[in-house]
Amino acid sequence: MDGTYSQDGRGYFTEERIMIRESAREFTMREVLPVANELDGPDGEIPMDLRQKMADMGYFGITIPEEFGGLGLGAFEYCLIAEQLARGWMSVASIMARGQGGMIRRVMTPEQQKQYLPRVVRGEFLNASSLSEPGTGSDLASISCRAVKDGDDWVITGNKYWCTFADGSDFMTVFARTSPPPSSDKRWMGISCFMIEKPRGELPKGVSGSKIPKIGYFGWNTLELSFDGCRVPAANLLGQEGMAFRIMAKGLETARAHTAARAIGLAQGALEDATAYAQERIQFGRPITEFQAIRFKLAEMAAQIEAARQLLYHVCNEIDQGRRCDKEASMVKYFATEMAERVTSEGLQILGGAGYTKLHAMERYWRDARLTKIFEGTSEIQLRIISDNMLGKSDVDKWITETAFEKAWGNK
Repeated sequence: MDGTYSQDGRGYFTEERIMIRESAREFTMREVLPVANELDGPDGEIPMDLRQKMADMGYFGITIPEEFGGLGLGAFEYCLIAEQLARGWMSVASIMARGQGGMIRRVMTPEQQKQYLPRVVRGEFLNASSLSEPGTGSDLASISCRAVKDGDDWVITGNKYWCTFADGSDFMTVFARTSPPPSSDKRWMGISCFMIEKPRGELPKGVSGSKIPKIGYFGWNTLELSFDGCRVPAANLLGQEGMAFRIMAKGLETARAHTAARAIGLAQGALEDATAYAQERIQFGRPITEFQAIRFKLAEMAAQIEAARQLLYHVCNEIDQGRRCDKEASMVKYFATEMAERVTSEGLQILGGAGYTKLHAMERYWRDARLTKIFEGTSEIQLRIISDNMLGKSDVDKWITETAFEKAWGNK
């Protein structure tokens, strides 16, 4: 398969978008996939020269305005590129999100944007977000890490979990509670966000960490962090004190579309590899693509991928048009990630015993696809958001979902 798709000319694709997608495809097959096949594993790291090549392609500044050196493009192009990169190595499609200025770009002052965004575009100022905690996953309002004002600094104390790229990043965005919630139905209030600059390859002063042993998502470390009196200048408070849920809630649609794109890329890789293998694998005197069971598996895989891709295009178009689509973003995140687990599993089945070895990339697609159902909001959280949009929420549950936080801030 050559990476071309059936719906190029039906509304979404311009010549520029086709060029962007094909350029990303070529970059992935030439630069990303060989590195992934060599280095994916618990001790492998995304090479610095690959990161620089990504920066040279503009991939850390896809959505950053041109005035700061970025490409000034939208969610559609961002997800087109992410899908292609994930076809090679999902971690590379993910490190791309550590650029873009992320959620903090919306709360930076004009001076901070001029200072930091050109460095982001060049791949010199990449982020690691620290939200989750040992006892806090989907319920981010239960954050217990504390930040206390001390003169001209904030002092952060507490533990964080699942912080990918904490050591390799150039700065961290840390969410901590700066005041108690005013009431039980407003637990999301009182949480603030801080930017902590640090040397690449190290943790900030006052922070220690240990690697979490993962079964996939290799190429960079994921750490458990301990903040023990980490001091942050007051000027590094992002946005309004106690109102960081506004930062988290804004941009969830793009983040979920990005995860869907990564899942689709993994599934596409599985389909392409399974097709190539089945055409070469001879059993009973013929290629196994001659057997209906295999042909139907491949056909079903292709149909599921294309359905997810078309839904993704719709969601990205809605985002770029400025229309609210939190329900649809949850739908594509749910549908694409569930699809990716099924499709990569079927791909592994087609390879048989060969698929259960490190000799083929299929097991990597399979492992990484499983993660997409968990991060950026689990499948269960996405179903909750979808059903709440369809059926409404009870008064007791209004503060639980991210959608409620968005509405609380009037982000229609």
